[in-house]
Amino acid sequence: MKSRTMPFILLLSFSLVQAGDIEDQMMNQGLIDIQSLDASIQIDLKYSGKDNFLGKDAYGELNRCYLQPEAAEKLVTAQKLLKEKRPDLTLLVYDGARPRSVQRSMWALVEGGKLEKYVANPDRGSIHNYGCAVDLTLATLDGTELDMGTPFDYFGDLSEPRHESRFLEQGILSEEQVANRELLREVMTAAGFHVLDIEWWHFNAYPGKVTREKFKIIE
Repeated sequence: MKSRTMPFILLLSFSLVQAGDIEDQMMNQGLIDIQSLDASIQIDLKYSGKDNFLGKDAYGELNRCYLQPEAAEKLVTAQKLLKEKRPDLTLLVYDGARPRSVQRSMWALVEGGKLEKYVANPDRGSIHNYGCAVDLTLATLDGTELDMGTPFDYFGDLSEPRHESRFLEQGILSEEQVANRELLREVMTAAGFHVLDIEWWHFNAYPGKVTREKFKIIE
């Protein structure tokens, strides 16, 4: 998304976010810091900075990624599978559990526009809001991200797995870029995650219906 503008009220809401408040909410609901299970998984929370489609820091000083325990265990399995195939690579996580308050600010930016399909309506809730979704990529051990053809939070057909074959045939995506995406999907699905066909970086630990029945939303 190219626009970096935001209504004042949303800017104010972001300024009030405190890392401790978010972490307390998550821990009180039983979510866990994924690096407490596997410290080798790298973290770069995109919404704790401005390198995201909002162009704003939504998480303040939060620098740890939380997930439901079952989702975190699946992520640890994915890291193990990746290391077996490519010990020179690691998972690099962009986002995990996300409070619905942040989701509402995201939704306000896209509601009614062509980018609306990329952001879940907070009234229903994103799978992120239940701590069961993770955004991530592959990286070398020094943190250098592999080339996936688009950056994180690129909203357009080029980021959508369902269009990869066409873009590969047209030479818009390279064989290396598609192979990198396929490796990420391979280890994540083998660990029990589900692919989102409009974002190469997004994976759900459970289908939406199961998630909403099994877990409580993070406000």
